Amino acid sequence: MILSEDQLQGLLDKSLAELPDGTEWSVVLEGSIAEGFGNPSSDVDFLLIGRDEQDLPTMPSLLFVDGRRVEIRTRSVRQIAEQFGALEAGAKRPGRLSEDLLNRCQRLLHSHPLRGHDLVGTVKDMVPVERFRTIAADWWSHRARQSLRHAMALLCLGEADEAADWARAGLVQAVKSWAAGRGETYLEPKWLSLQLDRADRPEVRDRYWELEAGAPADGDAEAARSYLSACLAFAADLGITGVPWRPERLTVERAARVTTWQTGSRIHVVRGMREVFALGDGAGAIWRSLVLGRPLPQVLAAAEDTGVDRPGPCLAAFVRYGLIRLAWKGGGTITPSLPLAAPPGPLTPPPATARPVLSLRGATVSGPDAVDLVPLPAERFAAAGMAVVWSNVVAENACEDLRGALQRGQWKVAELATRRAVQAALRGLFSAHGVNPLPADSDLVRRMGLLPEATRPLRARAGQLLRRTIDSPEAGDAVRAELHAVVDLVRQSAGADAFPSSFDSADTWRATLELGYDWLRIGAYLDAQLPIEEARDLLASSGTQPHPAV
Repeated sequence: MILSEDQLQGLLDKSLAELPDGTEWSVVLEGSIAEGFGNPSSDVDFLLIGRDEQDLPTMPSLLFVDGRRVEIRTRSVRQIAEQFGALEAGAKRPGRLSEDLLNRCQRLLHSHPLRGHDLVGTVKDMVPVERFRTIAADWWSHRARQSLRHAMALLCLGEADEAADWARAGLVQAVKSWAAGRGETYLEPKWLSLQLDRADRPEVRDRYWELEAGAPADGDAEAARSYLSACLAFAADLGITGVPWRPERLTVERAARVTTWQTGSRIHVVRGMREVFALGDGAGAIWRSLVLGRPLPQVLAAAEDTGVDRPGPCLAAFVRYGLIRLAWKGGGTITPSLPLAAPPGPLTPPPATARPVLSLRGATVSGPDAVDLVPLPAERFAAAGMAVVWSNVVAENACEDLRGALQRGQWKVAELATRRAVQAALRGLFSAHGVNPLPADSDLVRRMGLLPEATRPLRARAGQLLRRTIDSPEAGDAVRAELHAVVDLVRQSAGADAFPSSFDSADTWRATLELGYDWLRIGAYLDAQLPIEEARDLLASSGTQPHPAV
């Protein structure tokens, strides 16, 4: 070790002097210095072991003693026994074994005793070192297998640069598995060079460093393929099983708690009933081509038949966001991960910035190949979408009321119908920008400052309409013309310019019901607040009127 026994005991005495009195500790040195690594910047890591049964803090205390950083951790014998018990239980499924747990156990088993040697020996005997070597080697082997299979899938999907990165990760994990089986179980890869030197197998060490240095440059797909093949071959030589070059063993599977909803032609994918992803037309075509359970090459071929240019990266995005999952036939889900990094799992991208957030068609997307995260929680997205539809129905109805009132000279009725139409149109505008719940109708114009700058001209025109009076046919015609102009502008801004004239005919009413039903289905699934109670009847009738004979 880089510190002598006397130096360690002196550092320990000064460290214990800063802790409360009254506890008898057994003490070990753990970490890189205890392993025979370390340098002048390395922490001195002391683990204090108590005989009592209490729960001792997990978080270390950091001290500065004689110019060195000293970490003090504490564990009771009971906590250590539970730790080792969890290790044995987790070893049955290496993919679920916690990295932190493995690291804590490794550091204790390879620690250097400083005080209370008998107790230290007792706790170390709870798991034989040989058994731990097997557990650590299996853990690294599982991770290497996952990374290399993931690299194979990415290469098939045309993501060569990312595939090379995961091949390199799998290379590190494979050689760490091999080293762990030979007693080099220290987890952090930063000391790998010293571990390989101590393993005393120059041919393995040299081949590893040759491959590690030979990672291809970005943009060279052919070099990435050759590199992955070399990494797969080396991993197999090191005893990593289940990583032949067999892309047909990769399958595309359904992801848990992911469902698809369509409004018009827009496809939305809801993840975990919390996030909504909106697919552009090209991405939607690829999504519709998916037949889950098939080998990845077949899925990719079907996606290519859609006519979308380079569908592989879009499929890779589906995987990355957890909308589908990849599996290895007979080997379960592929879940790649890196040591000492963020835990594995679906990526959540930044929310999309396109405005308005949604339209009658569905969420607004940034492009045809987009897989955009809607910047609203799923429930609010559904509620806002339903409000867009219903506000336009109300606006249509109010415009019809205005027309009838003007024909009969009912000026006050016409004024109220105008206000109702303006407020309904504004509700649709606010909803299209994701505002939900909505402001009170009387407050809508004043709250237009919440909306993007481009909507500001509408504020003045809507405000004027709300104050207009009607006392003659001429005034009525002028108000009606201005109302239609404002409603049209609102609909263009909110992506509702194609809204059917709901009350013109049976066909336009049927089109309105179909549009509303698309949104009601997703709203009911997400338990969003329905715009009116009668909407439940539309759901029950599968989007048709409840009374006419079918």
